[in-house]
Amino acid sequence: MSISRLVIIRYKHRNTAKVVAKVPDVLKSLERTSTGLNEEKVSSGYGYHSKMTTEKSGSAKGGLTDPVSFLKDFAAGGISAAVSKTAVAPIERVKLLLQVQHVSKQIAAEDRYKGMIDCFVRIPKEQGFLSFWRGNLANVVRYFPTQALNFAFKDKYKKLFLDGIDKEKQFWRHFAGNLASGGAAGATSLCFVYPLDFARTRLAADVGKAKGTREFHGLGDCIVKTFKSNGLLGLYRGFSVSVQGIIIYRAAYFGLYDTAREQLPNPKTTPFFVSWGIAQVVTTVSGIASYPFDTVRRRMMMQTGRSEKDILYKNTLHCWTKIFQEEGASAFFKGAFSNVLRGTGGALVLVLYDEVKNLL
Repeated sequence: MSISRLVIIRYKHRNTAKVVAKVPDVLKSLERTSTGLNEEKVSSGYGYHSKMTTEKSGSAKGGLTDPVSFLKDFAAGGISAAVSKTAVAPIERVKLLLQVQHVSKQIAAEDRYKGMIDCFVRIPKEQGFLSFWRGNLANVVRYFPTQALNFAFKDKYKKLFLDGIDKEKQFWRHFAGNLASGGAAGATSLCFVYPLDFARTRLAADVGKAKGTREFHGLGDCIVKTFKSNGLLGLYRGFSVSVQGIIIYRAAYFGLYDTAREQLPNPKTTPFFVSWGIAQVVTTVSGIASYPFDTVRRRMMMQTGRSEKDILYKNTLHCWTKIFQEEGASAFFKGAFSNVLRGTGGALVLVLYDEVKNLL
């Protein structure tokens, strides 16, 4: 055999080996994409859970002994989240305005938006095109402490509530433990990042055209003004109903997802697109189920800064009751369709995450 032929064979062998070696990574990537939405909260309006659960779980465990790997994952997740959140920020702002316009001091009854399209058309005309991104900085910044807190507390709560429980034999105990661990992790993260979520809502709801007519001039200004006028509690209005919303979302998600998977002939061999489709549908349904809680918490956030006589809702229960009595049940779902559209950001995050990680 000639030397040139040997070289060609060795070259082909090396490249084949590289391709074969890449197969597990490709399969893992597909698996992560199909299952990554299991904890994806992008459609629910809360956004307190890791977007790449499968990847993050492994990184979290490895992060203790391999900080470089954890920081790489952390940076990749942050960059991809920043890009995706910025891309869907206009939809998010429309959703928030439709949710809270009835309690906004800046929007008169005759000036309220008639729907999603009307809102999309009027915002650039009345406030300028860049106003679509009001509050987006707070939304992006919130990602980093949330991920760090998930890394710090996720495994502790899972061990506390799920240790020793067999999912197959003790389904309901496992289900309850999942809700408890998710609620505890969500509440813990909320304790630290809720002021950022509050600021994001108030900045997005600010419809002032110029600096003189705007209520807040940025993230820092919003937090400082709120703290001075209402103290620390003012930054945490709607906190309790936020935790309730997280639990409702998780209950709907895990209940529906597990049920849907059980109906398949063999879940382990389910095609990627089928799993992804199920995850998308379940995420959307779960987001709609928990959406009223998101509406109530946003309305409660809008109470901060009002004088005693101008307070519309005395507490969370009063908020639920008053919205239903004065606006009807449909008011709890205002902006819900925008929220469904915003869910496309979840798929964008998963794709960007892999691309950014490859560059780091």
